[in-house]
Amino acid sequence: MKTSLAKAFTILIRHFLWFMLLFALARLVFMVVYSGMIINSGASLTEVLAAFIYALHLDAATACYLITIPFLSLMVWMLTRGNWIRHFLLWYSCLTTMLISLMLGGELGLYSEWKTKLNYKALMYLRHPSEVFNSISTWQLILWFMVVGLFIFLMVLVYRKWFAVRTSGAVGRWWHLPVFIILVVPCVGLGIRGGIQEIPINQSASFYSTHGVLNAASVNTTFNLYISIFENRAFLDKNPYEIMPRETAEATVKKILTPVCDSTQSILTTRRPNVVIIILESWSADLIQSLGGEPGITPEFAKLEKKGVLFGQTYAGGSRSEQGMAALFSGFPPHPFTSITVQPDKYSRLASLPALMNKANYATSYYFGGQLIYGNIKSYIMFTGFHRIVEMDGFDASIPRGKLGVHDQYTLDRLLTDLDKEKQPFFSSLFTLSTHSPYDQPMEEKLTWGDNERHYINSAYYTDWCLGRFFAEASTKSWYPNTLFILVADHSHNSYRNWDPKTFEYHHIPMLWLGDVIKPEWRGQRYDKLVSQTDIATTLVNQLQLPDTAFFWSRNVLNKCYDDFTYHVMDDGVLGWKRPDGYFIEEMSFRKTFAQNLPPQRADSIRKEGYAFLQVLFQQYLDF
Repeated sequence: MKTSLAKAFTILIRHFLWFMLLFALARLVFMVVYSGMIINSGASLTEVLAAFIYALHLDAATACYLITIPFLSLMVWMLTRGNWIRHFLLWYSCLTTMLISLMLGGELGLYSEWKTKLNYKALMYLRHPSEVFNSISTWQLILWFMVVGLFIFLMVLVYRKWFAVRTSGAVGRWWHLPVFIILVVPCVGLGIRGGIQEIPINQSASFYSTHGVLNAASVNTTFNLYISIFENRAFLDKNPYEIMPRETAEATVKKILTPVCDSTQSILTTRRPNVVIIILESWSADLIQSLGGEPGITPEFAKLEKKGVLFGQTYAGGSRSEQGMAALFSGFPPHPFTSITVQPDKYSRLASLPALMNKANYATSYYFGGQLIYGNIKSYIMFTGFHRIVEMDGFDASIPRGKLGVHDQYTLDRLLTDLDKEKQPFFSSLFTLSTHSPYDQPMEEKLTWGDNERHYINSAYYTDWCLGRFFAEASTKSWYPNTLFILVADHSHNSYRNWDPKTFEYHHIPMLWLGDVIKPEWRGQRYDKLVSQTDIATTLVNQLQLPDTAFFWSRNVLNKCYDDFTYHVMDDGVLGWKRPDGYFIEEMSFRKTFAQNLPPQRADSIRKEGYAFLQVLFQQYLDF
């Protein structure tokens, strides 16, 4: 006769395995239904089957979420005994099976049209089911009901035959319950967050292929739908920033984004340079002496300024790395509440700078010494179309690393080595790491000042040293004379000046374009028009004379006629809008002004521009 403790463990483990099997079978059905699309993608059988392997981590996390109810009910059962637990778990498992099967059914119908997984936006259409049913043929509807109904029926049979457990006759002891709790809670908790790594699990854990249909199959539908609803829960029905009629807002935005003429200043000596974008983790303008920072923090950057163009009024639109990535590679500005990169169904609607470079026959690559799972960056970066993506696991285990990953000097060394073998022209990006806490760079701290940000400025000193080392070596390479380098931060960071995070001073970041391909008359110059990270895409492709129409929000800042402004937001709805002649910062949730300096004759028009920009941007995010 089994003890109640053994019974409880058996039941919990069986339900975990049940959900893992259910997810795998649902994935198999999806892949069978879309087998034609998978075959046409040209993916090998090994790559197709890998979907089941890459799915395991996220499936396990989702299963741990779902077994929390059985766990809690088992705690009660261990106190009360009785066979009620068998009936309760049967109904719970049948209900979750039905819901997961309906999600599968929804995704089967959705993917052919939208090429995205089931999301909150699709659920909104179910408020008008007649419109949904009227949009598909009768035979498709019958087939859908047959597939979903058969799947539910078979899954319930499988559960009842092999996973349901009898609980009668179990022997209990007083210490069984505390032991059960002590052993299960840590395991389920770690399972839910995906392990002991720094960053909790997200959809990036299941992204592995360049074929979207395989990534869609691999990502757990239940987890993805939960994230979609959670990220959009505050505005499921309405744009919270709708202040003026939509037509008025759209006309205002179109006016400020459309230059009155085309007078682009060419700063490059060639139309097809190699391009290397080095994204500086958390670099504030306060790290740069020429941008108002204290001397001695980044002396190597100061030397590099003489070789290029310093964009002295560049501002980050957001405060997180995933927001910076979408701004840099898709020209899409950050917005409040959430990030578009955490929702594959939305970012799949964005333009992509790497994809554009691929079409221009560039070899594309992306390097990061850590893990790109944070903010779902990995899945977004894979979507953009980089041919090669190298992160922490791609480095030799012998290479020194800190808590978050490989130190910057070694990541930059890897880039140098790989570019020697790269086909030209190439478009490569490297995201630094060492200026992110816990600041465990392999260099003794040189700067003894900085108060609360002493470790931060010393980490910047280290990365700056790495940059000097990198450029000294790069300048000896055969590809260097034909390479444009762009150094830009993903977002800013608190500095020794402790700016309020709402201010423009806080969001001020460095951006430097340099290299032998910069025309001599532009080297050492400072360009002081207002610039945002989102402008890099359109500005770059105009220098390369490639099409720029894909990046709606991105401006060509080297066009003399562009309308200069900059913008930033915070997750709680703070909006900052800056023009050359004035700015305002407002807490939009309360319509309360935090700071402003507006010319009286233009105060209303400048506010209208900022409100319209945020309204149209957020509406586009909702519409995606």
